Amino acid sequence: MNRLEFGTAGIRGKMGGGYASMNDLVIIQTSQGLVSYLETHRIVSGISQCLIIGYDGRHNSRRFAELTALAGLARGFTVWLFSKICPTPFIPFACKYMAEFRKEQTTDYFGIMITASHNPKEDNGYKVYWCNGAQIVSPYDKKIQEHIFNNLNPWPGAWDTDKIAEKCKDPYEIISIGYYETIRNDLFSPTVNKETKLRFTYTPMHGVGQDYMRQAFEVAGFSAFESVESQMNPDPEFPTVRFPNPEEGKSALNDAIETANRSGTTIILANDPDADRLAVAEKSKSGDWKVFNGNELGALLGWWIIYIHNNSKCPIELKNCYMIASTVSSKILETMASRDGFTFIETLTGFKWMGNKAHDLVNLSNGIKILFAFEEAIGFMVSPAVLDKDGITAGIRLAELAAHLHNEGLTLADQLTKIYEMYGYHVSENSYYICRDPDIIEQIFTRLRKFDDEASDEFTVTFLSIIEFSCDS
Repeated sequence: MNRLEFGTAGIRGKMGGGYASMNDLVIIQTSQGLVSYLETHRIVSGISQCLIIGYDGRHNSRRFAELTALAGLARGFTVWLFSKICPTPFIPFACKYMAEFRKEQTTDYFGIMITASHNPKEDNGYKVYWCNGAQIVSPYDKKIQEHIFNNLNPWPGAWDTDKIAEKCKDPYEIISIGYYETIRNDLFSPTVNKETKLRFTYTPMHGVGQDYMRQAFEVAGFSAFESVESQMNPDPEFPTVRFPNPEEGKSALNDAIETANRSGTTIILANDPDADRLAVAEKSKSGDWKVFNGNELGALLGWWIIYIHNNSKCPIELKNCYMIASTVSSKILETMASRDGFTFIETLTGFKWMGNKAHDLVNLSNGIKILFAFEEAIGFMVSPAVLDKDGITAGIRLAELAAHLHNEGLTLADQLTKIYEMYGYHVSENSYYICRDPDIIEQIFTRLRKFDDEASDEFTVTFLSIIEFSCDS
């Protein structure tokens, strides 16, 4: 039977009928399998369990979240279901924060986010976070898949979403307060933020980010940003963009650039629809717009976070501080580490690896601090409070950097040049090809693995490294 396979990124695909698509039955089966597996974990650990469930503004996301909640309720879980759409980073934050806030040493919080991130409008997805606040890794995914196959028949009441809100708790207020308090505590210079003449344009790309970034700007002390009116409200049709992915560059930022030009703002911040990624563009003196790629933003944020650490009262020495990047990303953090003295770690592709590595490092010693993690696909973790990419907190950190540089008479592009002059030029040119057929994907990588046996008249390949066949969502 061909069906969506549960992996470390959960499941994701087109909405439609059949086991190979996202629909009510597949969500019910997936949730029953997840809950069944968590029950076995509870039996071993003896610790009580809660589910925290969020969802974005896509078609059926609320419905899928409610069906997920029913599976947890059916097995006696306490279920916290957001009453409104929320950013994906709220879920990993909540997994850690709820236990700390409620002072529950004997309760684990597991997270589920219904989102397809920046995928086309036809898609939706189901993403799982472990109780440590990081995305799941193997063997959890394989165990969950086994339990899905053992729980294919819908449990009694599996479809009955009537009055579901009355059966669940709403984490929105608790998590919002905690999340924005974390942002406030991490601010470097609220005075600079408040006094800066720099102005920003922001777009949530028809997603969830508008109100959440607006509140983050208020907490950070910035003046209100200019909103891209055509994209500021959640719209599952994503009518103004071909792909709701700010990583596409100028083709996805046309409306934001028009708004910025009209309002006289010089920096654009853009989130993808679930607000876990951040894109940035800056207007040059010549009037052209530079859209920074993920590696360039990683260099800027890495430098800035080192600067903040060195100019703050943090008692942890830099040698006990860590930065993390995935193997597909620029090596500039490694270069910075060799010069500045912090510790750099490289992981496999995806924040599932970086988030879990950050968690493991912090658990080794109270004298360790995670400064930053990033991946070239415009994913940034600027606070260990969220062990995943977070486009809201990254946006605030970047805005603080821009305000600081503006006070010095510099732009982001100026500072990037200075960074290259300090650490050497690190240049990349990344792209992608979309293929939805697993069999074709396997054929492509099989050919790549055997590439040494094939000749090419057009190109000379000097080095080829196959890192991983699956990646983060």
